[in-house]
Amino acid sequence: QVQVAESGGGLVQAGGSLRLSCAVSGRPGSTYSMGWFRQGPGKEREFVAAISPSGGSTDYRDSVKGRFTISRDNAKNTVSLQMNSLKPEDTAVYYCARIIYNIRAPTGSWGQGTQVTVSS
Repeated sequence: QVQVAESGGGLVQAGGSLRLSCAVSGRPGSTYSMGWFRQGPGKEREFVAAISPSGGSTDYRDSVKGRFTISRDNAKNTVSLQMNSLKPEDTAVYYCARIIYNIRAPTGSWGQGTQVTVSS
């Protein structure tokens, strides 16, 4: 069973940057794809980014392409999300989770998430 713990959120002005981190425990990190999801106020949880087990492939929702970068360190069992040029519409609770890469579907348990608030 894989468990995750997200960190790194905060309050930032539009145009600023944040780096989120996800600590993964359980099975070795190099055996599964991981993803980031987010849930904004009054919205459903949505896919943000995914990374393959080796880190060689990545996938992003259109609205974050060119601004967000997902990466992983399998030796440390961590997955990161570097977020640049943040916009107010990026405000959400961000979650990491195992993901079925080709269909962008989360699988397994959720962590508590980390709040990202972008002020205009």
